[in-house]
Amino acid sequence: MGRGMIRRFILVVLAIGALCLPTPSEAAQDGLVTRTSNNSVPVTVSRFGDAVRAAGWVVFAQIDHAAAAQAAGLSLPPRTVLLFGNPVAGTPAMAAHPTLAIDLPMRVLVWADERGRTFVTRSTGEDIGIRVFARHGIAIPPDADRRTDSIIEGFVRSAVEKSLP
Repeated sequence: MGRGMIRRFILVVLAIGALCLPTPSEAAQDGLVTRTSNNSVPVTVSRFGDAVRAAGWVVFAQIDHAAAAQAAGLSLPPRTVLLFGNPVAGTPAMAAHPTLAIDLPMRVLVWADERGRTFVTRSTGEDIGIRVFARHGIAIPPDADRRTDSIIEGFVRSAVEKSLP
């Protein structure tokens, strides 16, 4: 296969992949909530981290998928995942259920679409209760799911609100 054919093949695969990406309204399904941000991706990432730390929680890592793509010679619009959590709450659960550590810390995705609009996508509290905790044998009551949802939504709200000049 010549270079031209390889390049065309890669472009076709990328185009097909782009058609399969969810739009923000589609991402509201299956335990995900997507909110539009009034800020750029870097500002939204920074403000989310600030909100997490202000609550006494920890931002464990930030994964810049676009930078990784660029390092591989590819192009990807901004896609940054923040891993965050509350060690005071998570540590006892992980001590009792070691496999929980594969699914924690929690995460949010800050991303931009092809028009440069910024979004934050997160899991719902119910999704975290079912998808994360239940599979490790931990039953989370609905009121705890709602509290988790409210806390994460508060972090997101802080990140997406319009920045002051």
